[in-house]
Amino acid sequence: MLLEEIHSPADLKQLDRTQLDLLAKEIREEILQTVSQNGGHLASNLGVVELTIAMLRVFSPPKDKILLDVGHQCYPYKLLTGRFDRFSTLRQWQGISGFPQPEESEYDPFTAGHASTAISAAVGLSRARDLQGQDHHVVALVGDGALTGGMCYEALNDAGSSKERMIVIVNDNGMSISGITGALSGYLTYLRVSKGWINVKKAISSLLHHIPVFGNRLFDSFGRFKDNIRNFFVHDKYFSALGFRYFGPIDGHNEEALERILRRASQFTEPVVIHVITQKGHGYQPAEDQPDVFHGIPPFYVESGAVRKSGGETMFGREASSYLLNKCEQGAPIAAVCAAMADGTGFSDWKLRRPDRFFDVGIAEEHAVTMAAGLARGKMRPVVAIYDTFLQRAYDQILEDVCQQKLPVLFLLDRAGFSAADGSTHHGVFGLSYLLPMPGMRVYCPAGKGQLIGAIDAGLSVDGPTAIRYPARMPKWDGGTDGLLKDAEHWTAVREGTDCVLLCAGAILEEGLKAADLLKQQEISCRVVSCCRVKPLDEEFLKSLAAENIPFFTLEEHEEIGGFGMYVTGWCRENGVRDPRKVFAVKDRFVPHGGRKDLLQLCGIDAQTVADTIEQTMQKQTENNA
Repeated sequence: MLLEEIHSPADLKQLDRTQLDLLAKEIREEILQTVSQNGGHLASNLGVVELTIAMLRVFSPPKDKILLDVGHQCYPYKLLTGRFDRFSTLRQWQGISGFPQPEESEYDPFTAGHASTAISAAVGLSRARDLQGQDHHVVALVGDGALTGGMCYEALNDAGSSKERMIVIVNDNGMSISGITGALSGYLTYLRVSKGWINVKKAISSLLHHIPVFGNRLFDSFGRFKDNIRNFFVHDKYFSALGFRYFGPIDGHNEEALERILRRASQFTEPVVIHVITQKGHGYQPAEDQPDVFHGIPPFYVESGAVRKSGGETMFGREASSYLLNKCEQGAPIAAVCAAMADGTGFSDWKLRRPDRFFDVGIAEEHAVTMAAGLARGKMRPVVAIYDTFLQRAYDQILEDVCQQKLPVLFLLDRAGFSAADGSTHHGVFGLSYLLPMPGMRVYCPAGKGQLIGAIDAGLSVDGPTAIRYPARMPKWDGGTDGLLKDAEHWTAVREGTDCVLLCAGAILEEGLKAADLLKQQEISCRVVSCCRVKPLDEEFLKSLAAENIPFFTLEEHEEIGGFGMYVTGWCRENGVRDPRKVFAVKDRFVPHGGRKDLLQLCGIDAQTVADTIEQTMQKQTENNA
């Protein structure tokens, strides 16, 4: 197997054309087998195999810096930079990450988990190189979806105007996660000319190669001449106007052609854009047919493409979307906004049933929020559905454009809590810390469907901003517990107890109930409370706890600093009542990727750790009272 012999990019440079074709096939097979077992980002990685081989044959990392925007296309790169022997651990607990990580390998110069950052980082690396008198290449591989993000335009403008020596490769596969959106999509389509230019190149090249004796010489001449006739078919204005030299469009599955253009681009001392056309899911028919489904996929059967197991989970996002869509169709002035994640947030049905009320702005969270503020100012009721971790990018817009103006924008923060296999860049554990301090912002953390619907109704009824945070999957509550999870406004005891109280913010309630079961075995009666409305706090409930003089604890799947427990602690101190005995939360750290059970245990917020700590605390109290 050729792939087993590739330990660094230097090994790639020794392979002939036949071996390279075989290597590309082996890479696709390895990615398919691993992702089918572990889950991950499939279609985008299958689409950049030849491009990755070409980059690593032309450039020499780690000396040359290759940045992969977002990282949804880093699997071939990992396989060819010394991580083949660990690739089976992809996205597994203590295995290799599904994204570029400098801590993992010297070949990864920059962490990439959120889109549209690579060009900015490349500008910085280029300037650092020049300031230190070094001589190496800096290359940023950017997907067409990432170019919908504002940072890309800021970076392109900066790099072009200052003539930074760097290369930007635009991987144009016609879609981001939910399909590329906006004017840029039309522009890239225009540049493809699409296949007109690529087909002309192929036809002429094939013809020249078949001419006896003089064919190869004529082909070489054509290679020098084709850039001039390209302009007859392709009239780039945008990148050229920004100060970049433009090459393309190039067939992203023609490794030899890619090498040739990359070598030429490496000779320039000015910024270069290379426009590459690839097919998402290339080489695997199910992913070619449904690239959106196979963008990020759980374990599946390679033979059919069917997901290996489906627990029939209820998704918070889909429930929220369905409820809001029905209200919209009943006449409510609701408009839905998302940022390239219609499928992930559960809002894809809006595109079919109410496209006039659905706005997917691309990977542009800042624009999404301020645009929603404009909708609200225009008497609409906008609902912004964005992952907790991605909404961080729009902090200023939430604060200044929504909260400052007291506008009724409803934020739905999906994937709150651990994002398991995606790791530190995707964990939604900072939402409360940036939402709670915002004046006028109401914040809810529902633990089930009833609380979700109640929180949505509350958010649609108030004249100000509301945020609702929830994980992807809704816990499967038993009938008794679910019957109690209907009140979004008041904290509700879902398990009675007389010795202590555990206040749980959100779906982590499931872990709190398990902890109470463990405590019961130790003859400790723990009352478990679902705290859906986090801001404003249920002050009456807290006052009742103070009156009982019963020890209580808080539990959340969130950073401790700025989280629910500290918010409760602050209220207690301000009102002269006893603090929580213990705040169970994520400490001051970035949490790695891994299984949810492992991550809960790592952070000390799993049922066993919670139960053990409460038991020890209660035992010390008994000893002190003796």
